[in-house]
Parts: sequence; structure tokens; C-alpha cells
Amino acid sequence: MVSIRPLTGVPFDTLYEAFVLGFSDYVVKLQPSRDDLREMLTRRGFVQELSAGAFDGDQLVAFTFNGVDGDRAYDTGTAVIPSHRRRGLARATMELSFDLLAPRTYILEVLQTNPAALALYESLGFTKTRPLQVWSFVSNSPTKIPELANPDLDLIRSWCDVAPSWQNDIPSLRRARDSYVVLGTPDAAVVLFPRTGDLPLLAVAPHARGVGWGRRLLNAAATRANKPLRIVNVDGRDSGIAGFLEKCGSGRGAEQFEMARKL
Repeated sequence: MVSIRPLTGVPFDTLYEAFVLGFSDYVVKLQPSRDDLREMLTRRGFVQELSAGAFDGDQLVAFTFNGVDGDRAYDTGTAVIPSHRRRGLARATMELSFDLLAPRTYILEVLQTNPAALALYESLGFTKTRPLQVWSFVSNSPTKIPELANPDLDLIRSWCDVAPSWQNDIPSLRRARDSYVVLGTPDAAVVLFPRTGDLPLLAVAPHARGVGWGRRLLNAAATRANKPLRIVNVDGRDSGIAGFLEKCGSGRGAEQFEMARKL
């Protein structure tokens, strides 16, 4: 008999084993190390007692890991291990999440190429809010821009024309255990996690645009990381961002929908 209950008190190793099994055949490779999963959950605001699991005996066979930030909540991962699929367990962990998280606005992301998951979320009352794009960038132009001391993240965020996605926004950066750097000037900046090459935020003040700061920042971030950059969940409604990334030689990867439901 499978039981559905909150993940309160469940050991991290149990969470990790279920995550690796649940995403073992995912379209996009998602097999993090233990430390990388801890960092991902930390940045996304994971709250264990507000997350849901399906248990077959002592084994966690399905889960919805939830992050919380004020009046918003975020599904940071829903999956079912292969041996327990097609039993309605993803729906069950989502429905328990509704009860645990109410009355917040609940946000998630789903691959556009995953019609089964998209249909599940639509049947649960989620609606599409925007398309999201994943990009990668390799620099052929080594560039150095100094690191900013005591950068004002909120000011940099204010230069964005569209709201960053959950994992790229300022609360996520402030929760991070991994070290990040901010390269730039008083009018243009890029936030970079050098260890992973994750680039969550690049912004130029409106009055400083049109003179090449975006390209220089992108190349400087790649130079500092010394590896390909991962630019995850760029708002697909902003054709200017896509055009900029293409012009700089970035490669386009997976595409998702952000979806939301008021609980």
C-alpha cells in the first residue's frame, strides 16, 4: 500500500535516491551529485515539511519538492521512480502540495516537449504564464571585467525588462551556499557562479545600452568561469534577449513553459 504524506523528517539520502531514480530517464540530463542537489534545493527555497512524497513501505517512490518565498511557492521537482509510474502518484503528491502550500500562488516549469506532464498540470488547474528558454555560451573572445565589491543586487535586478524566473531571482541568489561573483560597472553587471558556469542574471541600465556592454559581460563571465555558461530559463517573450544571445553565438537548448495556479 502506497501512502502519501509530507516529507517532514525524511533523511536527505532518501530524497536524493528518489530524485536520481525519478529523473534517471528525463529528456534533459538531471543527475546531480549530492552536493549539487543540496545547492539546488537551497537556492530554490526548499521547505521539507511543505513538500509531499509517496511511500511504498519505507521507499520514497514519488515526490514533489516545494520551495517557498512569502506568498509564492515553487515546484522544484516532481517525479515518480520508473517502477511506480502510471498509478496517479504525481497527481497525488501535487494535490497534497496544494493543501500544504495554500493560500499561496504555486509556480512550476514543464518542458514543452513533455505533453503528458503538461496535460497533468493543466488538469490540476495550472495555466501557462510564459515560455522559458535555455541557452549555452562558449566564448571565443577572452575578456576581463572587474568584480564589483558590495554589488547592489536589487539595483541590478531593476534594470531587467522582464522578471527573472524563480531560480534566477534575487531571493534565490541570496539563499545560495555556492559562491557567486558579480562582474561589471555601476551601469552594467553579470552574476556568475564560477564553479558551475551558471549565469542567472545579466542586466544593463537603460541609459547604458547599445554600446556593447551585454556582449562584453557575457564574454567576461565565460572567461572567469573558464567553461561553457549555462543560461537557464530566459523569458521567451522578450525577443530582444533571444536576439542578443543568438548574435553573441549562444546555443539554444530546451524550452519550457512556466505555469501557475492560485491555491
